Amino acid sequence: MRRAFYLLPMLLFLALAGYFTLALTSGRDPSELPSALIDKPAPGFALAGLGGAPGLDRAALDGQVTLVNFFASWCVPCRVEQPLLLRLAGDKKVRLYGIAYKDKPENTEAYLKELGDPYRAIGLDESGQVGINFGVYGVPETYVIDKTGRIRLRHVGPLTAEDVEQKILPLLQELGRS
Repeated sequence: MRRAFYLLPMLLFLALAGYFTLALTSGRDPSELPSALIDKPAPGFALAGLGGAPGLDRAALDGQVTLVNFFASWCVPCRVEQPLLLRLAGDKKVRLYGIAYKDKPENTEAYLKELGDPYRAIGLDESGQVGINFGVYGVPETYVIDKTGRIRLRHVGPLTAEDVEQKILPLLQELGRS
């Protein structure tokens, strides 16, 4: 009986080591955060616009393939991805909308004036409720929404050229961007 007691820690260690080995060799990308909303309709929302411009609501996304980018002026990674978003917006077939997440309108305006505005429309989510409904983990986050209004991809963190070339543009092509 004493022997079994001494073997217990070793057996627990081996079980944990086996579990972690399986998790690390599963082929799943640990940097990807799952989303319960993939292939489900995008949440409904209606947000005020920036500086008197028309706002952004869920209906604006219907009938077209869109990218929705959650960003904030206080977000350093958002600044990193901004030049890439400007290049994406240069492709008139890409419909890019922005949601200013938990940001003051005056700060958002200054941010866009400094770095450029790639968005067709911007909604102000000062309370963060729309972000919560989308399941935003942190900014920046970008969502691909298909013509039927379903979320097809969630990208957490700043977009890179590789992300755009290998994930975003092929998916937009597959979904038949308009």
